[in-house]
Amino acid sequence: MHARIRSFALVAVALSAVASTACKKKPVVAPAPVVVPFNKDSADAADAARRAAAAAAAKAAADKAAADKAAADLAARNAAAAVAAARAAFATPVYFDYDMSNIRDDQKATLEAKIPLFQANPDLRIRVSGHTDNRGSDEYNLALGQRRAAEVKRYLVARGIDESRIDVVSFGEERPAVAADNEDAWGKNRRDEFEIIAGGNPLKLPNQ
Repeated sequence: MHARIRSFALVAVALSAVASTACKKKPVVAPAPVVVPFNKDSADAADAARRAAAAAAAKAAADKAAADKAAADLAARNAAAAVAAARAAFATPVYFDYDMSNIRDDQKATLEAKIPLFQANPDLRIRVSGHTDNRGSDEYNLALGQRRAAEVKRYLVARGIDESRIDVVSFGEERPAVAADNEDAWGKNRRDEFEIIAGGNPLKLPNQ
């Protein structure tokens, strides 16, 4: 009886050892690291590609900067040319018939073209100088030149330009535009000239 019990006990211990062994997890074995062999050609190619990309980006940036500068320079030249053209248009004289001071119909457009520049530049002040041809006395021509300058001032004031912005002076026959004695020269000498004396630097263009 005792021998049988010992046999059962031994069997139980053996089964327990087997069960214990079966329940243990198998150890995790880490995979061996993969070693990629160094390829100098591939590394050089990648480095060359990076340098090429950096050079292309730098060139693109330089090209854009150059294009922006060229555009800005062109805009500045165009703006300067527009201002120069406006000054030239403003300085365009008006002409008169012989011994007359009234504004001829064909000269009114020249005066009208000056008004937008007055309106765009509220501080603009000008001098209108009256001139004559060389026929007649000095005193008469000085008075005639004064009437011509005053007539232009009246025209501009009537169009809304404050009279304080317009000075008038007469030079009579003293400053001919053309030094000759013929109808063409006389016609060019019977004129009013326009000079900006204040508020024109910088000059703002209309609708600017």
